[in-house]
Amino acid sequence: MDARLPEVSFPARLAEPGEGIGMDELALAARNHGMPLEALRYDVTPTGLHYLLTHYDIPVVDPDRWRLAVGGVVTRSLELDLAGLRSRPARTVRVTMECAGNGRARLLPRPVSQPWLVEAVGTAEWTGVPLREVLTEAGVGPAAVEVVFTGADHGVERGAEQDYQRSLPLAEAFGADVLLAYEMNGAPLPPQHGSPVRLVVPGWYGMAHVKWLREITVADQPFTGFQNAVAYRLRREPGEQGEPVTLIEPRALLVPPGFPDFMSRTRVVRQGAVGLTGRAWSGRAPVERVEISTDDGHTWTDADLGPHPHPWAWRPWTASWRATPGRHVLVARATDATGRTQPADQTWNAGGFANNAVQRVPVLCDG
Repeated sequence: MDARLPEVSFPARLAEPGEGIGMDELALAARNHGMPLEALRYDVTPTGLHYLLTHYDIPVVDPDRWRLAVGGVVTRSLELDLAGLRSRPARTVRVTMECAGNGRARLLPRPVSQPWLVEAVGTAEWTGVPLREVLTEAGVGPAAVEVVFTGADHGVERGAEQDYQRSLPLAEAFGADVLLAYEMNGAPLPPQHGSPVRLVVPGWYGMAHVKWLREITVADQPFTGFQNAVAYRLRREPGEQGEPVTLIEPRALLVPPGFPDFMSRTRVVRQGAVGLTGRAWSGRAPVERVEISTDDGHTWTDADLGPHPHPWAWRPWTASWRATPGRHVLVARATDATGRTQPADQTWNAGGFANNAVQRVPVLCDG
């Protein structure tokens, strides 16, 4: 490894006070993209509008030559091709997926990485084979504790050259809706979303949904690879082991009403009745309440929740507001069945992960 690269143990860099977004962050932002908030109107996000984060390069994988190796602590190793995988009974699951770093750019001090605001989310219908069917076919040994997933994407992070790898505890890997997905919204996976096969883990932040999947290894020890043990941890100080990033925290997002100012994105509405709408989700439990404030969180009213037939997908909500001339700040917050509610302010950690502080939307009513 090049000696000029930083050591793995170094913490991610924090922006200095007053430091603006740098060229490195702009380069990441140009490669990756969030979902335009007006796309919250769709029950299922059109594929081209779904958020995207690619850690390294998008690998070129020929679907006809692709193979998935399944091994480790199993009775028999498997090698599956795409035709063999598609010949198995399929399942389609609607899943809201959110990047673990969503909201990172709003933190102070700002962790220097992909500079997400609140748009790193999307909902898709994923079709594939339940992972547990393949694991059962391989025969998981009694000593197994985790399942490790290896993608075809390869790169360097903080001095560590690596394939992108993540693991799941065995019980999570056997979840009924965890998929080896080969279709997104009824079509073959596009290259940027993991073609030809990716992992889909409903309820978990996006780092768990390994793309360009090429290997599954059943392990008898906890996985200590970079993306598990170093990268996706909730740490406040260097040297902390930190808690792992896992399930999605509750969040509500508002479709910005009216029309925008080009640069500031401040919304402009007319005086009178304004309909408000949005979506809310949580990976931990169903959303049971969404509240709306039109005065920057000083007072709250309950929104009306729509139906929720897809347990892993966002839930629609609506509210009404009578706009008066002047400037306003609209705020939405969600509460799930565990009682977790979005905080008003940031929950800071050095990686900028799982920050579900409420969304604030500046609005100008021009009378």
